[in-house]
Amino acid sequence: MDLSNLKPAKGSTKSSKRIGRGQGSGKGGTSTRGHKGAQSRSGYSRKPGFEGGQMPLVRRVPKFGFKNFNRVEYKGINLDVLQGIFEKQNISVITKEVLLSNGYVSKSDRIKILGRGELKAKLEITVHAFSASAKKAIEEMGGIANTI
Repeated sequence: MDLSNLKPAKGSTKSSKRIGRGQGSGKGGTSTRGHKGAQSRSGYSRKPGFEGGQMPLVRRVPKFGFKNFNRVEYKGINLDVLQGIFEKQNISVITKEVLLSNGYVSKSDRIKILGRGELKAKLEITVHAFSASAKKAIEEMGGIANTI
């Protein structure tokens, strides 16, 4: 036995029902579509959200809310993550490239340093933004918090 002669077990597959092949087939005439109406026509496709003529849910439920398209989204990195990078790799200058190479951010992310965790190392950090508590913690250890 090899890949060239593999086939499904006997009786496990069935051939598809061939419809619209004349009256003698038993599936001719309307080809199992019934008489008249949208579903019987060629080219018919039910629209997404169509509920058989009933008012669709998407139109019954009111619209609400607001999404600000000017919002600037930041990827948050906490101080304990920076401390971990320092302990593992002994890197004291942390930039976007360092965080990217360690897999914490993606190429298009904007980065904000957040204040969770404890920082025990003197680090020079260059990213897009800092929370007030993170900036304070970095500067207390004698580090530098640079904004891009």
